[in-house]
Amino acid sequence: MLRLPTIRAQFPELAEAAARDQMSYRDFLAELVMAECDDGARRRSKRRIKAAQFPREKTLRAFDFEANPSVDPAVIHTLATCEWVKKGLPLCLTGDSGTGKSHLLIALGTEAVMAGYRVRYTLATKLVNELVEAADEKVLTKTIARYGRVDLLCIDASVHDSTAV
Repeated sequence: MLRLPTIRAQFPELAEAAARDQMSYRDFLAELVMAECDDGARRRSKRRIKAAQFPREKTLRAFDFEANPSVDPAVIHTLATCEWVKKGLPLCLTGDSGTGKSHLLIALGTEAVMAGYRVRYTLATKLVNELVEAADEKVLTKTIARYGRVDLLCIDASVHDSTAV
């Protein structure tokens, strides 16, 4: 009834470890609950990452700042705190092709997901087509409302364009 999948799965081994280590009931219960909470947080993050619909996994750790000297690591790491998302501020990444705009967009979106924000990634062309189709089908308000339910909408320009928003 409580749906505690981690406790159900890990109970035997945690109970055995608790008996072996002579843990108190309180400590054993704390271990069980912490395992459930930690695993629940991982599952929620995984669901939010999937819901964001990122085309591939990109992280700030994997970004090559040396290959992109015009990108200030301090600025990017400040953006990774997601304070701008919390405040509802826009962010526009601009630059020449191959400078890592899409990588940074996905990585910052992933940071927002990990901070608990609802994020959605889409290509600019796909978004425009979806809005045009929604207008034609008289469901534009519904489509806009669906995008409005996210905390951060990551709109990536095409590979050949020079901006990612």
